[in-house]
Amino acid sequence: MSKSSSLYLSGLKKDFSFLTQENNNLPKWSQSNLKKTQTIKKIVCGSPPHFLVWKKPNKLEFYQKGKKKRKYQLSKNETIKDIVSSYYTYQILTESGKVWSLADGNHRFKEVPLLDADQSTFEKIRPVTFFEEKKLFVNSLIMGSGSCYYLCNGDQLYASGSNHQGKLGIGKHRDTELMPVYVQDKVTKIFGGVCAMNFFFVTRNPDLLYGCGNNIYGELGIGSDENPYTPTAVKNIKGSEILTVSSCVFYSVLITNKGQTFSCGYWRFNGHGVQKTIFTLIPQLKDKKAVQLATGSNRNLVLTDQNELYGWGFDDFFPTNKPKNKKNIPTKISLPGFFTNYLGSKDMIQIACGSKFCFIYLDFKNKLSQDLRILFESKKFCDCEIGTLGNQIPVHKNLIECRTKLPIDQIQNKLFVEKSINKEQTLNFLKWIYYDEISDIEKLEQTFNSLELTFPPSVDNTLENDIAQLYKDDDSKDFKILVKIDNDDEDQEEENEEGNYEEIPVHKFILYARSGLFRAMFDYVNEKENTNKIQDYTHKSIKSLEILIKYFYTNSIELKADKDTKLIVDELSDAVEYYQLNDQCNFESELMKIKKQFDLN
Repeated sequence: MSKSSSLYLSGLKKDFSFLTQENNNLPKWSQSNLKKTQTIKKIVCGSPPHFLVWKKPNKLEFYQKGKKKRKYQLSKNETIKDIVSSYYTYQILTESGKVWSLADGNHRFKEVPLLDADQSTFEKIRPVTFFEEKKLFVNSLIMGSGSCYYLCNGDQLYASGSNHQGKLGIGKHRDTELMPVYVQDKVTKIFGGVCAMNFFFVTRNPDLLYGCGNNIYGELGIGSDENPYTPTAVKNIKGSEILTVSSCVFYSVLITNKGQTFSCGYWRFNGHGVQKTIFTLIPQLKDKKAVQLATGSNRNLVLTDQNELYGWGFDDFFPTNKPKNKKNIPTKISLPGFFTNYLGSKDMIQIACGSKFCFIYLDFKNKLSQDLRILFESKKFCDCEIGTLGNQIPVHKNLIECRTKLPIDQIQNKLFVEKSINKEQTLNFLKWIYYDEISDIEKLEQTFNSLELTFPPSVDNTLENDIAQLYKDDDSKDFKILVKIDNDDEDQEEENEEGNYEEIPVHKFILYARSGLFRAMFDYVNEKENTNKIQDYTHKSIKSLEILIKYFYTNSIELKADKDTKLIVDELSDAVEYYQLNDQCNFESELMKIKKQFDLN
């Protein structure tokens, strides 16, 4: 993995040749030549052949045809929350509620009137100071063709830029720097798109959607092709909570929380083949549960919960085994061979779409697979072996059993006594066990059949879910962390020093894989003796450590309100650095949710 890119792209060869060393004839996926693609958090496309890559935790890289790669990084006290784009402008939102911009200030379209007049041509990231001056905390933002929306101070909606065809929802006013937008109910989410000519707003009632902007082909879904100039209720989605909406030129697509895909607008790009003035379920996707949506300049991608990819619109660079369809209805797109290795990994595959190319890549959200890959290669704390005589491979019994739901003895017997699979096939199986990778899908299927396991693994049988379930298995935990308890009674403390500790049970391999601090502690202790317990010297409360240990398994932070809530949050705040966690971005994101939940910012 470290030697190969997890980012693939497809598009017009003349536009993306600078991103790959492959010489493929379209349509075909090409592996990018970008480095360290495992750290990619999000790819955001502009309309010309350029795009911005957000790498964890806070780094940005900009790629443009005919130009050298540019690198940017915000100050250490700023954490990126989201990035949006339009044709020639990118805006970066940070957790502090501030907005930053990266734009082509020399272009004749000034897409964000709030930017400084001397905005350079993608040379620097600049702060948009307007919001701080007006004491507005920006919760979310969205862009479209020459227009921007900002949700501020929780539920205050503002818009700026071009008001052509009523895109700003402020009536027939001229273009503006910033004006409040009035919707009949409080807005909770806002949606647009790179080339959006219209915008949508979700309110406190999650199935009530409003839209405004261009509506020449019925792309607002309000039941007509009239331009309302102010936010108007969308029809035909009552009872369906909105997951996401993406609008482009002359059409719109939305996904509900049930995975249904609806669209409306111009027949050529809406996936129906006929014009629709209300959001209508796309027939080819009615039996599919969509989880992601990407649109860009009349090209559309939908990813399902089974990691199936569908595309329609301008399909000139969609890799598909079927001939082009004149009605542009959704067609299944072939995944790059690399991604068949991750069919069991829910939420890892990500998609992005621009005007000149589309992307597919892996987002290692919690780095659990990377942590366990390191564990597998290190062979630390293995407690058994599998394989034929002379070819045994050290493994971790609890991990093998939690992934297969089979006793290790049964696995050994079925694979190496009854079948006698070779070492190559064994390693192929263990790669799936430890980090969900499938090097050879046919050999893995043979192994699953030998074990009488269902193949392919279901989307619920992922590494993340299995490790989360392992947390509940106290009987298999082979290690204890001793946490010293403060005791005001000095006489009692002297009487029984051992009694002044509480124990947190845990799997030793989990600690080793997920924390640099515990790795160092284990290495020191093991020089002297092999022990099944270790004392924690971090002076953290037992509640904080219990929450942290559970996070190692579940990748989520759970905390109930009590008198120690602020103390626990404060102790967890330095956990990334103190415990040397690998997944800094995810842990800090989880902690931010807790701070917001208990108003501790």
